[in-house]
Amino acid sequence: MTAIKHALQRDIFTPNDERLLSIVNVCKAGKKKRNCFLCATVTTERPVQVNVVKVKKSDKGDFYKRQTAWALRDLAVVDAKDAIKENPEFDLHFDKVYKWVASSSAEKNTFISCIWKLNQRYLKKKIDFMNVSAQLLEELPKVAEESVPSGENQNVAGGDEEVVDEYQELNAREEQDIEIMMEGCEYAISNAEAFADKLSRELQVLDGANIQSIMASEKQVNILMKLLDEALKEVDQIEVKLSSYEEMLQSVKEQMDQISESNHLIHLSNTNNLKLLSEIEFLVNHMDLAKGHIKALQEGDLSSSRGIEACTNAADALLQCMNVALQPGHDMLHAVQQQQQRFSDLREQFARRLASHLNNVFVQQGYDQSSTLAQHSVELTLPNHHPFHRDLLRYAKLMEWLKNTDYGKYEGLTRNYMDYLSRLYEREIKEFFEVAKIKMTGASKEGKKFGLHGSSGKLTGSTSSLNKLSVQSSGSRRSQSSSLLDMGNMSTSDLDVADRTKFDKIFEQVLSELEPLCLSEQDFISKFFKLQQHLSLPGTAVGDAEEMDGGVLSRSHNPGGPQSISSENHMIRQMMIKIFRCVEPELNNLIALGDKIDSFHSLYMLVKMSHHVWTAQNVDPTSFLSTTLGNVLVTVKRNFDKCISNQIKLMEDVKISKKSKVGILPFVAEFEEFAALAESIFKNAERRGDLDKAYLKLIRGVFTNVEKVANESQKTPRDVVMMENFHHIFATLSRLKISCLEAEKKEAKQKYTDHLQCYVIYSLGQPLEKLNHFFEGVEARVAQGVREEEVSYQLAFNKQELRKVIKEYPGKEVKKGLDNLYKKVDKHLCEEENLLQVVWHLMQDEFIRQYKHFEGLIARCYPGSGITMEFTIQDILDYFSSIAQSH
Repeated sequence: MTAIKHALQRDIFTPNDERLLSIVNVCKAGKKKRNCFLCATVTTERPVQVNVVKVKKSDKGDFYKRQTAWALRDLAVVDAKDAIKENPEFDLHFDKVYKWVASSSAEKNTFISCIWKLNQRYLKKKIDFMNVSAQLLEELPKVAEESVPSGENQNVAGGDEEVVDEYQELNAREEQDIEIMMEGCEYAISNAEAFADKLSRELQVLDGANIQSIMASEKQVNILMKLLDEALKEVDQIEVKLSSYEEMLQSVKEQMDQISESNHLIHLSNTNNLKLLSEIEFLVNHMDLAKGHIKALQEGDLSSSRGIEACTNAADALLQCMNVALQPGHDMLHAVQQQQQRFSDLREQFARRLASHLNNVFVQQGYDQSSTLAQHSVELTLPNHHPFHRDLLRYAKLMEWLKNTDYGKYEGLTRNYMDYLSRLYEREIKEFFEVAKIKMTGASKEGKKFGLHGSSGKLTGSTSSLNKLSVQSSGSRRSQSSSLLDMGNMSTSDLDVADRTKFDKIFEQVLSELEPLCLSEQDFISKFFKLQQHLSLPGTAVGDAEEMDGGVLSRSHNPGGPQSISSENHMIRQMMIKIFRCVEPELNNLIALGDKIDSFHSLYMLVKMSHHVWTAQNVDPTSFLSTTLGNVLVTVKRNFDKCISNQIKLMEDVKISKKSKVGILPFVAEFEEFAALAESIFKNAERRGDLDKAYLKLIRGVFTNVEKVANESQKTPRDVVMMENFHHIFATLSRLKISCLEAEKKEAKQKYTDHLQCYVIYSLGQPLEKLNHFFEGVEARVAQGVREEEVSYQLAFNKQELRKVIKEYPGKEVKKGLDNLYKKVDKHLCEEENLLQVVWHLMQDEFIRQYKHFEGLIARCYPGSGITMEFTIQDILDYFSSIAQSH
């Protein structure tokens, strides 16, 4: 084991500046035995690193290689398995548990003891030694520190210190000295005793030289002691002189201290005087209000522009004086308290005078605007408030000052402004809407029918009748037509189109007048009352604002802090709702009136209202105008949906005459009128999607009810009703080119084609009925397995029977039958669609196809019989042509 230890030290650890202290030959427990060595090592450089290294013999040779290394500080538990019995097994707990079996219990115990000593000396760490004998862990002298490189010896504590290492290798210096010494004595190896005697004699010589050197140095020590005594005497003399100098300077020091203290007091006094002067100058400069400002606040003219400017400057100066940042203790000065009280009195006096003046201006504005209502009563225009706004905006800075200094009076002015202006706008807007209603209906019997009348230039409206419009039945949604079936006659009237165009212009004029009025008023409120309007919180709406019935604005105001943007937006919305509280009801009444006059007006209103809502939202999506128009747009959209639903219901309720042919159904023609009108109205409109949805509902209703009427028709064949109406629908959709109905257009064309073919085939079965039945029997025999050339031998289908059937259809009879068929088809078809020639041409083609089919069957089933029809294809063409020309 010593040789292995020496080899490992030389080959593995010395190159890494490590010293090997203990080694144990182990193998892993429970596996195939592959021996390796666990080594306890320390580094030769400081700080000392203690490691446990696993060394394994290489598979390719006899040399050893370093496989794994663990730091001793990572070791948590050492488990010896059994503290009493000899057991070579033990476990080391690093990052995981490593189980080992030593070659002998002695090696295991030696290795564990070395680990315990290294832990005690270098780590002082709590490593848990389990199942280890107490004898191994007893308190032992500390291990002597190993020699470090370069030959420097380390001190050890205690003479009986136990050496951990059994073998200590000589360093290079020691080896070199021994070699030189042995070279000087050639007989050192052959005669060890002579060599030892020589060394002993040389050592005695050295000891003698050392004793003589010590004895010689005693004289030098005595001389040095005398010199030290003389130096001490000189030091004592110097200390005496220094003491006398210090006593002399003590009196000078006291005088200098007194001068320094006096200078400090003078400097402190000057500093205090400067600070006091600075404070007085600060108070005088910042809390002194000019006499001109005081006079302006007390007596300034609030009617003229110059007086307003002077009052504004004085108010700003007063506010600066009142808001000056005083230092702690300033407010305890009597003069400061008096000045602050004076400022408060001036503020209260001026605020009261300003509020009184502005209230008078508000009242006067109501009287002035009322006088201009007469000239606007006959025109569909709203009075202009711009001059009033321009005059009031001169007071905007004073309103901001009032808002910051006396919020109670500011709030009172806001409430009074809303009260006066709401009554003024209510009169103006109601008169404006009365003019719009009269222009829609006409100041005649037509107007009286809708609850409107005019007398002596004064317009009044029956709001009760308008309020009932929302509960009108669906059958009376259009006053000019008792039902949707009458629209066909109205659509031909230019008067109906003119009335709708007139309504569209009036409704657009109403919205165009309201929009700038509301926007200008909101902009004025924001500027005059100093409220921020454009930075609104997302998700807020005007509808969230609470109504104010003459009470105080529902707003929490903190006089000491700035108003939040969201609360200012809330104030603007509340003020606009209060001032224009009649706008939304009046708009709803006007919409209800237009819808009652003609339900198709909802198309015009939907387009116009959508455009104005889109425009208002682009300006300010949370403004009063945007939200109000949005609410009204919901009502218009609801009316539009009701219009569509009513048309579908009227389709379902349609009844047809049992005595006359059906022709083009009324609701099919009405859909054509609706689609043409809607396309002209919704061209480039924002709400095109609503119209497309309505189209889909209507076309589905048209398709369903056409089939329903066709099934119920007694006078006109079902195929004719389907063919004519779907042909009309296809022609309408092809002409209007409605993109969302492309699938329905193809479906209408398919239905038209299918029912046209069915009608032609069904009608042509009658002129050659017996011939059809005969050849159907022939085809049945062939289908049963009878050969075609053997059919003539069948009793019911022999040549004589065939000739008998053919003789019944000479050319004259065929022409007569076709003439009767033409007359019957003419009775079935209506003139509007002009499908007679189309049907007749298809019947000609179908008749020729049947003729050729019959000829083919005769040729195959009766070969060589010489039997032919009594008319030719050319005869058929002549018959069809002459019949068409004769009619």
